[in-house]
Amino acid sequence: MTQRTVLFAALATLTACSDYSVSGGGRGYTDASDGAMSGEGPDGQTGEAGALTAGAWDDNANYDLFTDFFDTTAPNLEGAPTLTQQERDAAYERAQQATDGRQRLDIAVVLDVTGSMYDEHAWLAAEFSALAERIDATYPDADSRWALVAYGDQGDAFVTEVHDFTPNAGRFNTSLTNQEMASGGDYPEAAAPALEDTMKLDWRRRNTARLVFWVADAPHHASAESQLTQALRKAADDDIHIYPIAASGTDELTELTMRASAQLTLGRYLFLTDDSGIGGTHAEPTVPCYFVTKLDDAITRMVDVEMTGTYREPSSDELIRTGGDPTDGRCTLADESVVVAF
Repeated sequence: MTQRTVLFAALATLTACSDYSVSGGGRGYTDASDGAMSGEGPDGQTGEAGALTAGAWDDNANYDLFTDFFDTTAPNLEGAPTLTQQERDAAYERAQQATDGRQRLDIAVVLDVTGSMYDEHAWLAAEFSALAERIDATYPDADSRWALVAYGDQGDAFVTEVHDFTPNAGRFNTSLTNQEMASGGDYPEAAAPALEDTMKLDWRRRNTARLVFWVADAPHHASAESQLTQALRKAADDDIHIYPIAASGTDELTELTMRASAQLTLGRYLFLTDDSGIGGTHAEPTVPCYFVTKLDDAITRMVDVEMTGTYREPSSDELIRTGGDPTDGRCTLADESVVVAF
């Protein structure tokens, strides 16, 4: 397949939206009715912030279930991360310890920009562009910084493209919305070098919440398993918390890798759902109990957790639906075991 180059969000015609705005050097499209960031994506699709929906799952809150999942799934998948039981146990122990809040905030977005993400790019660009401004407004004293690591695959215009941290949300938005989609060729993509490059960003240390939102729908190449595993270990060592976001088309290896990355680094596994009606079919995750909210609410909640050190449940007005049959944030399974939805 020849490389497709589609500017999502940035190159919409001005007539697609009622007002064109530039904020802090960032490029975006504003609907005059509600101020939501939007942009025209592939095939004339218009992405708007607050449109995507997602579930969330914490494997450290359900560690026995995760252990069963990893131990039964990983041996059967070529390219599965080679994380030891000792490493995973140590992460679980760290997750049980009380944490203080943080005063500063570094967020890196790691984004697959290959053709398999074609159906959701415009919305993802709009979501993160608006989120950067929303989080800056929520935490005005956090000296928030944003970075972007976009990735394609071998044979594309680039394998990874790195935009290091900037305190300027508008500059981050420009880097994000100006991304071009590449073909990607085969199904696996260059997630391993992208995560490796993410660990090399100019992360701050003292009193800083360090988050990675990794958005993808395809796995790493099986041959890059060692590179990816080392990147996850580096994240855990540096207290960088990975919050994967699984998009449409996610397969078994992608889910395993994403959930393992979140468990090891004390993040949480987020997954887009069909409730938005956007993109292709989203695979049902191998988790028994969860709540669905808008993606921007889920991400904001995760940032709140990191900044305050206290978990915040989704509010009643954020909830869209549930998966499983949770009561008071818990689900009882057929074997009478109890899992935690939040």
